Amino acid sequence: MVDRLAELSAAGVAVWLDDLSRVRLETGSLDKMRREQHVVGVTTNPSIFAKALADAEAYDKQLKDLAAQEVTVEEAVRLLTAYDVRWACDVMKPAYDASNGVDGRVSIEVDPRSAHLTEKTASEAKTLWWLVDRPNLYIKIPATEKGLPAITATLAAGISVNVTLIFSLERYRAVMDAFLAGLEQAKANGHDLARIGSVASFFVSRVDTEIDKRLDKIGSEEAKALRGKAAVANAQLAYQAYAEVFSSDRWQALADAGALPQRPLWASTGTKNPDYKDTIYVEELIAPGTVNTMPEAVIKAFEDHGETRGDTVTGSYAQAQKVMDDVAAAGVDLTDVFRVLEDEGVEKFEASWAELLEDVKKSLKAAAKGSDNPSDAAKS
Repeated sequence: MVDRLAELSAAGVAVWLDDLSRVRLETGSLDKMRREQHVVGVTTNPSIFAKALADAEAYDKQLKDLAAQEVTVEEAVRLLTAYDVRWACDVMKPAYDASNGVDGRVSIEVDPRSAHLTEKTASEAKTLWWLVDRPNLYIKIPATEKGLPAITATLAAGISVNVTLIFSLERYRAVMDAFLAGLEQAKANGHDLARIGSVASFFVSRVDTEIDKRLDKIGSEEAKALRGKAAVANAQLAYQAYAEVFSSDRWQALADAGALPQRPLWASTGTKNPDYKDTIYVEELIAPGTVNTMPEAVIKAFEDHGETRGDTVTGSYAQAQKVMDDVAAAGVDLTDVFRVLEDEGVEKFEASWAELLEDVKKSLKAAAKGSDNPSDAAKS
């Protein structure tokens, strides 16, 4: 049999899983994916944890302990999710060691309600880094305008960062600048740059979803012919920007000091439109030094019928630029598209966080009924 995921990995794409749960950890599913499906990293977000913690039974023992301690709902959520992430870090430690710290990473996100609060985000990043206490952790910070200085401050403190919710090239360049500034400050602060990792999570499928909707509304044949092309083109141009920045003299000075590059990570790679091939956002974004974080369904799909055709990115810049120019010429306001996507991304994570808090609150109350000190177990 052809090992398609091995071929993808050999082409320079790190295969990461976009999912985590207590059940996946307890059953050994994650470890099996590391050993058998070339999975070398894990990403999480509030939506993933809201889904995981909806299965309260898997968290029953810890919930009973937390109820007995009368912790607040917010404290409970952090302790529950940190437990899973710490465990996942341990499962991924062999990949971390084998790659000299490049892979084997697991991400945990700051409270999405702080996405537009610089100081609070940077402070929580430090707390999460301390709470999980694993060298292969990534603190996930949204790439909002207020998030950028928090990214720099977090890296400057020697903490590894996964920058999330990147949609536009303009914002991506600002993210890379924040990364370089953070490493420069970390170096000045005496941190070992070789121990600081980072990825920049560039979202893919949501771009097609939003732009396709607008192209359909325009309705011309030219507009319809562009459906399903913008997301890949946008990401390919992001890789061009990455190649430019990480061949600069500014970067080379950091590399000489032991720094690792901030790899582009393709996120949101499950197709939202059933008319599109289920592996399109993997096959069309194969390039050296990248990460593709996939839902398990996409990993299985690629394992079954994915195609690795070598580098599908670096020779595509001119065509990718033409696609984006044509989309704009058709009447799509790309600046507005990226603004809407960022706003919606933050809002979706905030909604998932609220759902998570509510589910844990109910679970704590249920657990408290069996406790000998149930008076106020679900304080909020």
